[in-house]
Amino acid sequence: MIVTRGWRLSLRTLALSYLALLVLVPIGMILYRTFENGILAFWESITTPAAISALNLSLLIVVIVVPVNVVFGIVTALALARGRFPGRRLLEAVVDIPFAVSPVVVGVALITLWGAGGWFGTFVENIGFRVIFGIPGMVLATIFVTLPFVVREVEPVLREIGEEQEQAAATLGANSWQTFSRITLPAIRWGLTYGVVLTVARALGEFGAVLFVSSGFAGVSQTLTLLVHARYIDDHNTFGAYTAATLLMMLAILTLLLMTVLDRKRSTT
Repeated sequence: MIVTRGWRLSLRTLALSYLALLVLVPIGMILYRTFENGILAFWESITTPAAISALNLSLLIVVIVVPVNVVFGIVTALALARGRFPGRRLLEAVVDIPFAVSPVVVGVALITLWGAGGWFGTFVENIGFRVIFGIPGMVLATIFVTLPFVVREVEPVLREIGEEQEQAAATLGANSWQTFSRITLPAIRWGLTYGVVLTVARALGEFGAVLFVSSGFAGVSQTLTLLVHARYIDDHNTFGAYTAATLLMMLAILTLLLMTVLDRKRSTT
């Protein structure tokens, strides 16, 4: 197929127009609404006690979720890439479930398990610990929806590097931890870093599952995404919703820039 210059130009124009209509125009409208009253108004809106609490809670959830997903993500990736056991295909499918299942379903499932009268909810509430409508439930929901990212970034790298170096280290007397820390971990560092960045971005933007398991009280259990929802729907404070959305978007853009830098560095390493 011969692609003429005019055809290439048409494809580029079509692609850019499509992206502009779906991405740039909505983002531009949010930024316009956010800053139409000046930067001072924006600053005052994002420094209210409710906004600061929402930002802190969003970052706290990220700080908890990322280490958990890193540890279990690496273990799961090693099991899938190195293991030969019955049910490996089933485990592969289970890892991808968060990609396919709606976050709303995740929220309902967590309430069924950990809510009042749930399988585990009765026990934890009897010992004075609340999961649903509290931070633990929000953390569990975020862990669920971000579970695949580290696994799916690390597993292909493990398959690519193979097992020869690890077997050679074991032959020379290295134990399992020495083999992992000196051979495996350096080899998967870029895949792991990329998975962490994706986990952070997804955790910051999670809404559906967290909405179900949060009490939604301002200053208590309200993340940035829930703050946007509450200001827009409950308070009819559209300007406050725009400013909170812009703050959330700024965090996402920082994460995206970090991912771009890491991707370039990975390609040159």
